[in-house]
Amino acid sequence: MRSILIISLLGCCFAAYEASIIPKCELARKLKAAGMDGFHGYSLENWVCMAEHESNFNTRAFNGKNANGSSDYGIFQLNSKWWCKNNSQPSANGCNTMCSKFLDDDISDDIACAKRVVKDPNEMSAWVAWVKHCKGKDLSRYLASCNL
Repeated sequence: MRSILIISLLGCCFAAYEASIIPKCELARKLKAAGMDGFHGYSLENWVCMAEHESNFNTRAFNGKNANGSSDYGIFQLNSKWWCKNNSQPSANGCNTMCSKFLDDDISDDIACAKRVVKDPNEMSAWVAWVKHCKGKDLSRYLASCNL
């Protein structure tokens, strides 16, 4: 009985660190509700495409392997050199927040930061995955089944 309790407690701890994937259409609804459709000239399809290719819709995605020593956080893979503070390297902290805030299931702060990023001169091109997989492509399939 004691071992079952210990295993159950350990399972709860590990579950907290598991990926949290937002279904594509649910993400599209959240983005639309946050005013992202057409924000700074980019359609909802662009945002969904970018999120898919940056994080595979994982709100807890983390990439600590950038060549410049920076890390990327959350569903939009927001970079620690430019957009958030991670206490391990200098940061412009353009979104004025701790990077760890982008690793939870509340994506409202991620969305607010993405709005800040796209206002920068690079706009959506700040996201390499968007340039590679979404820019100038037919993105109609991204929301075709979503009934928005």
